[in-house]
Amino acid sequence: MNTVPSSAFKHPIHFLAIGLGSGAAPKAPGTFGTVAAVLLYIPLSQLGTWWYLAVLVVAALVGVYLCGKTSRDWGVHDHGAIVWDEFVGYWITMFLVPVTWYWILAGFILFRLFDIWKPWPVRYFDKHVHGGLGIMLDDVVAGIMAWIVLFGLVQVV
Repeated sequence: MNTVPSSAFKHPIHFLAIGLGSGAAPKAPGTFGTVAAVLLYIPLSQLGTWWYLAVLVVAALVGVYLCGKTSRDWGVHDHGAIVWDEFVGYWITMFLVPVTWYWILAGFILFRLFDIWKPWPVRYFDKHVHGGLGIMLDDVVAGIMAWIVLFGLVQVV
């Protein structure tokens, strides 16, 4: 069960860290966070490549702070409700991928698989890098790995 501190909805940094509330889902908060990331991806995808990349970099850098502060405030490293990292990981997965329902779904599935299975090097970063950087980094790497597979599929399909 995913118990979310009451500050999650009152403190703006915590609210962003829990993915605008999506991480408060009682079960599978990472999956719910990724669903929210999909909903935000659709308008983001209309920005154009350089603006999308700029938003992605800013979201990743801000995420280190958001996730780190929320984690410290709650006294729990990588609380399940903290899903800003899922937002960024999914958005990485979708970089330069066509915006169609089947690629959006394929990106969702691939990102969740890499995030849940945590193959090397995702697992390494998850276990050995701490704080906000550690919370963000394993999902960034999972997103990169999912992107490699997805972008490869886009090229051959």
